[in-house]
Amino acid sequence: MKEKSNFGKFILLWSGELISSIGGGLTSFGLGVYVFNMTGSAASMALVTLLGFLPTLLLSVPAGVLADRYDRRLLMMIGDGCSALGIIYILICMLNGGATLTQICVGVFISSVFSALLEPAFRATITDLLTKEEYSRASGLVSLAGSSRYLFSPIIAGFLLTVSDIKLLLVIDISTFVLTVISAAVVRKGIGTKEIEDNPPFAESMREGFAILKAQRGVLILVVISSFISLFLGVFQILAEPLILSFADAATLGTAETVCACGMLASGLILGIKGLKNHYVRTMFLSFVFMGVFIVGFGLIENMVPICIFGFLFFATLPFANNTLDYLARTNIPDEAQGRVWGVIGFISQLGYVVAYAISGVAADKLGAASGRGVGRGAAYVMMISGVCLALIAVFIIASPEVRKLEFIEENN
Repeated sequence: MKEKSNFGKFILLWSGELISSIGGGLTSFGLGVYVFNMTGSAASMALVTLLGFLPTLLLSVPAGVLADRYDRRLLMMIGDGCSALGIIYILICMLNGGATLTQICVGVFISSVFSALLEPAFRATITDLLTKEEYSRASGLVSLAGSSRYLFSPIIAGFLLTVSDIKLLLVIDISTFVLTVISAAVVRKGIGTKEIEDNPPFAESMREGFAILKAQRGVLILVVISSFISLFLGVFQILAEPLILSFADAATLGTAETVCACGMLASGLILGIKGLKNHYVRTMFLSFVFMGVFIVGFGLIENMVPICIFGFLFFATLPFANNTLDYLARTNIPDEAQGRVWGVIGFISQLGYVVAYAISGVAADKLGAASGRGVGRGAAYVMMISGVCLALIAVFIIASPEVRKLEFIEENN
C-alpha cells in the first residue's frame, strides 16, 4: 500500500522516456525514408519494422519475470543503455559508405533485444511509484511520451534531412540514451530496491504470469481482443508512410506526421491533467470504432488536407483507447505480479502486430501492382480494409459481460 505520492519521481522517469522516445522516433523516421528511397517497396519498410519489433514481443514474457525478480530500475538502465549498440552498428555501417537493408535489419534487431527489458520494468515501476488514484493521470502522460515519436520526431527529422542526412539522426538518438539512463539511476537511488525473499524457478514464474492472467477472465478476453485490434492498427502504422512518400517528399511526410500526432498531444494532455473517472469500457469501444472510421478516411484520396484531418482525429482517439485498456488491466492485477502479467499481456496483445508487419507491406505492393496505380494506392486499399475490420472487432469489447464487469470489480476493491 503506497502511503505517499511519488509523482515527482514518476515525472523524472517519464521525462527520460520522453527524450528516449523522441530519439527513437528520429531513427525510425530516418530509416523508413532511407529504406523506401533505396528499395521503393512497402514490404522492405515492413521487414525492418518487423525485425525491430519481434524481439520485444518474444522476450516480453521473460522480461516481465525479470521485472518481478530483480531491480526494475536497473533493468531499465541496462535495456536503455545497451539498446544503443544496434544504432551504433548502423551508424558505423553508414560511415563506411552506406548501410544495406540486411545491415539495417541486424542493427534494429540488436537494439530491440535490449529494449525488450524496458517495457515490463517501466510499467511495473509506475505501480511501485504511484497510488491507484494517480494511475489514470500517469497513463495519459505515458501515452503522451509514446506519442512524442510521432509528434516531435517527424518534423524534426524531416527538417534535419533537408540540411544533413540520416547519420545526424542516429547520432542524436544515441545521445538520448545517456539522459534516459541517468533519470532511471536517480529514481532508483531515490526509492531504493525492493528485496524479494522468495524467488521461484524462472519457468515457474513465467507460468504464474499466464495463470494469473487466465484467472482474470475479463482481462484475458480484453487482451485477446486487443491482439486482433493491434493487427489492424499495425497495418495503419506500416502503410501510412509509404502512402504519403508515394506522392510527397520526406519534409512533407514529417510535417504531416506531426500535424496528425497533435491530436494525440491534445487528448494526452487532457488525460494527463484530468484522467478518466468512469465508463472505461464504453470509452474504449467508442475509441476503436472511431479509429477505424478515421483510418478509412485517411486512405481515401492522395491529398494532404484530408490525410492530416483524419490522421489528427485518429491520433486524438488513440490515448483514450490506451488509457482505458491500461487502467482496466492494471487495477485488476496484483501489485506483486505486475511485471510477470504485463509481460504476458504485452506478448498476447501485440501478436497482431507481427501479422500486420509480415503481410501488410507485401499486400500493398501486390495490390498496387495489380491495380496499376502503384504502392501508394495499394497501401491505401489495404489500410481502408483494416479500418473497417477495426470498427467491427471493437463490438466484441462492449458485447463481453466479463469485460464490462472489470470496472465494477475495480470499484468494489
